[in-house]
Amino acid sequence: METYFFRSIPAKYRTGYRKYYMLQNLKAVYIAALIFFALNVILRLFYTFLSEGLTHAQNFPEFNITNWIYIAVTPFFILISNYQIGIFNKSKRPSKAFSLTIILFCIYLITGGLVSSIIATHDPRNSLILYLFAIFVVAVVFLFEYEDTLALTIVTEILFTAALFYCNIDSTEIIYNQLISAFVLAGFFFMSRYAYSFRAMHYLQLNEIKEKNAEIEKASAFKNEVLGMVAHDLRNPIGAIESVTLIMELDEMDDDTADNVYMIKASCTKAMSIINDLLEVAKNDNSDVIETQRLELNQLLRNIIEMWRFRENIKNDIVLTSNQPEVFAAINVEKFQRVIDNLISNAIKFSKETDKIEVNVTQSKTGILIEVKDYGLGIPKEMLPHIFERFSKAGRQGVRGEQSTGLGLSIVRQIVEKHHGQIEVQSEEKKGSTFRISLPQAV
Repeated sequence: METYFFRSIPAKYRTGYRKYYMLQNLKAVYIAALIFFALNVILRLFYTFLSEGLTHAQNFPEFNITNWIYIAVTPFFILISNYQIGIFNKSKRPSKAFSLTIILFCIYLITGGLVSSIIATHDPRNSLILYLFAIFVVAVVFLFEYEDTLALTIVTEILFTAALFYCNIDSTEIIYNQLISAFVLAGFFFMSRYAYSFRAMHYLQLNEIKEKNAEIEKASAFKNEVLGMVAHDLRNPIGAIESVTLIMELDEMDDDTADNVYMIKASCTKAMSIINDLLEVAKNDNSDVIETQRLELNQLLRNIIEMWRFRENIKNDIVLTSNQPEVFAAINVEKFQRVIDNLISNAIKFSKETDKIEVNVTQSKTGILIEVKDYGLGIPKEMLPHIFERFSKAGRQGVRGEQSTGLGLSIVRQIVEKHHGQIEVQSEEKKGSTFRISLPQAV
């Protein structure tokens, strides 16, 4: 840990750190003053209602006078610190008046501890418990710049020296007491600066994390912008290639040429799929909120399933079941259709043509549950934690050789979470997979 015994933190962070600890110091003054006032009130009640023999205790008159002084003076610090906290919360700017209040209160505490120690024995060296306690509280609780700490140390030494002359002790005792005072104040300075350094390092680390996060967010936004631009610009040339293959199919071709044209078409389709996924990722990253509308979910799912049934190459039986005739949810139709399409596509990809695909909707008091269930290959146990990751290594070929981009389920999770929902998966190899989407009900 870097220490700041005779210097401040770097100028770049000094103003912000001063704002941070100034408010903490004012709150500490307010709380400490309340506690100190309460203790003196309790002591006053103790003197008032308990045995009269206490009033004949050694040095009672001095304790009695200081108790009344504390009761009279401490409320000033309670009121002024509370007032200054309110000003600081509005202006967010530290001022010399705030610093003066904090330093005066610290001197007040230290003086109170010193006076109590002197009253007890008239020789500070023999009883420094309250004085040391006050020094410890000020050193640990309050933060000061090194100049203020030095000033407070010097003022405390002056007060201690004045107390020695008040006690009217001989020169030898004065020397002993001054040596003790030097050790105590050296410890005070060390503890105070160490507390300052410790909290300063914590503050600097938080700022460094914030700066790094800002840089990461900026880089991520730039990456998404470039990704979207590149993916968008790639659409035109790939679309042109696909158009050429369609024109070539109108003419008679030999078998080799037909195979090549088919391969080009398949590659174009695959490339367009990847581009669409990349554009979707960039679009989802750049927007935190999506527009939704209150929609009947059963009908939406029924329409999606009907479109899948009309595809020539799909042989699987896709079945929809629901526990309610009407289930309403706040849905973005375009994006949510992409979610269901992706889950059904995956279910078909990893199932035999004779396997059934089930889409189940359940409405309860807690929300809406949508399940897409297949009875196909299932997902290996070691892949399950990674399937929703972007460019996931859990991507596999389908049973008919279909390729995976590793983006589909990542997009699904993004869209579901933007609907304030959650998605999870349960799977067992050779028995199939069940994807569960939890959504809140539409108000």
